[in-house]
Amino acid sequence: MPKLKVEHLTKQFPTRTDPLIVLRGVSFELKSRQNLAILGPSGSGKSTLLNLIGTLEPPTSGRILLDGVDPATLRPRQLAAFRNRQIGFVFQDHGLLPHCSVLENVLVPCLANGPVEPAKIERASLLLRRVGLADRAEHRPAELSGGERQRAAIARALINRPSLLLADEPTGNLDRTNGRLVGELLVEMQRQESAILIVVTHSGQLAEMMARRCELDEGRLREENK
Repeated sequence: MPKLKVEHLTKQFPTRTDPLIVLRGVSFELKSRQNLAILGPSGSGKSTLLNLIGTLEPPTSGRILLDGVDPATLRPRQLAAFRNRQIGFVFQDHGLLPHCSVLENVLVPCLANGPVEPAKIERASLLLRRVGLADRAEHRPAELSGGERQRAAIARALINRPSLLLADEPTGNLDRTNGRLVGELLVEMQRQESAILIVVTHSGQLAEMMARRCELDEGRLREENK
């Protein structure tokens, strides 16, 4: 069963005077099909925390365990393969490649493993059906609405069956109605795939969809009572 364990995570950046401390001993655990919203003011370190959990940058101290693996112990190529296989990302800007079709965009994470196998194409088509984009598979991103682009990004994030799904302001560029639809889809897909979901957001609407909510303030993570 997938499990994420974050232990005493700290992050600081050097400055000309004292170090800038962004995270101070952040700890929490999540299991398969559980989800968490992280809220906080701009500049509080929410995206930094997500980048550390996503292995995009190393912590200053502390450790992260995903499915029993400490990414900090992996060599660069091993880490890249681990990230590609175990972690799916959904960003505020969908990040779809403009000259590729929706189906091709969903398959992009598979390219790290060589030629795309028929089974992956079949899974990509299935995911597009599940996010309501089966009839858009051959369209380009410019031909999609903002909500449709984010749905395609969710399908892409799930193509490799990751244990962990990370979403950084996934509804930030959407109106309230589309934001609600994308948020509901994100939670539904996460549970169907038995993944762990962490969402960083300013949206109270999206945060309310998560089973757990925490606020990051002055480098510390505090859980809110729902």
